[in-house]
Amino acid sequence: MGSPGSAPPPLVAIPAYHLPAGRVADWSRGGFAIPEAYVASLQRVGARAVLVPAVEVGDAEATLAPFEGLLLAGGGDIEPVRYGGGPHPEVYGVDPARDAAELALVKAALAVGLPTLAICRGMQVLNVALGGTLHQHLPDLQGMDLHGQPGRDFSVVHDVKVTEGTLLAQACGRSVLRCTSHHHQGVDALGAGLTEVAASGDGLVEAVELEDPDGRWVLGVQWHPEMTASEDRSQQALFSALADACSRRRHRGGPR
Repeated sequence: MGSPGSAPPPLVAIPAYHLPAGRVADWSRGGFAIPEAYVASLQRVGARAVLVPAVEVGDAEATLAPFEGLLLAGGGDIEPVRYGGGPHPEVYGVDPARDAAELALVKAALAVGLPTLAICRGMQVLNVALGGTLHQHLPDLQGMDLHGQPGRDFSVVHDVKVTEGTLLAQACGRSVLRCTSHHHQGVDALGAGLTEVAASGDGLVEAVELEDPDGRWVLGVQWHPEMTASEDRSQQALFSALADACSRRRHRGGPR
């Protein structure tokens, strides 16, 4: 709790994905959830996470009106048709309702200038929302390193080189980050207005930012900073940067 008269913590919306009936022991009906590490990473920097069920969103701007930031989390693959892709045997966990909700929410966040941190699948959603495309299965690409096997709950730790002078570099304060990856897809063609700001040794796009003269704070990372943020300051710094961007927007008079 803040002291009397102190500013309330920034509210950050996190779309929560659907859990079918039986996914949680003793739950006869489905639910909505998000891994705890995302919430804990925001709490450590004084932000408050609010879960937004990822169902069809009628008015995305109205949904985001109470919030000062948006965090898009990891999860299953985006429906390939949304970026012009065809069927692929390795595509998994597709949830069309979640796709529709998150694409609508990120477009609304961009429209109103809401600070946005997009993680793993979230970065892919951001890219697709702006007209970009994805590699459907990285092991199909010659020379591509293993970046994890989500269906087998297998992660990979590797270095990511950061471009100087970017939001990512400013946030983390390092030119090379040690990152935990857990994905089998990645960015192919960049969406409109996005620029690559980090890459792994095999050339995969590992982070993107929005080239924006209006100064909107929009950052996507392909790895999972929340998995190591509790012991790695450079990863925790991403959540701090999001919270700082929320505070700056508040001071500029942006809507609560």
